[in-house]
Amino acid sequence: MKKSYCPIDTFINVIKGKRKSTIILHLFQGNKRYNELVKLIPDISERMMSKQLKELETDNLINREVFPEVPPRVEYSLTDLGKEIHPYLKGMFKGGIIFENKIDSEEN
Repeated sequence: MKKSYCPIDTFINVIKGKRKSTIILHLFQGNKRYNELVKLIPDISERMMSKQLKELETDNLINREVFPEVPPRVEYSLTDLGKEIHPYLKGMFKGGIIFENKIDSEEN
């Protein structure tokens, strides 16, 4: 995580990436295993999913917990920081719906 000139840019730089905000929104609903996230977000490759999860973990937005089982089980959850930014992502989600409705009305 790197500080930018403007706090808005700092926020966007942390959450931008292939489906990072979508991952956070899904994890707000509860802990998820890797395969659950892959099924919830089918338009992302497994390689990209792994990359985004690692970046979110590095930025302290998610936790990765490995359970000592055979086979190993890994669960992802939101950190307090991840939970704290959820309302802002939810607002961006609602804003996206407004733009999508506008696009749909222009196409018809």
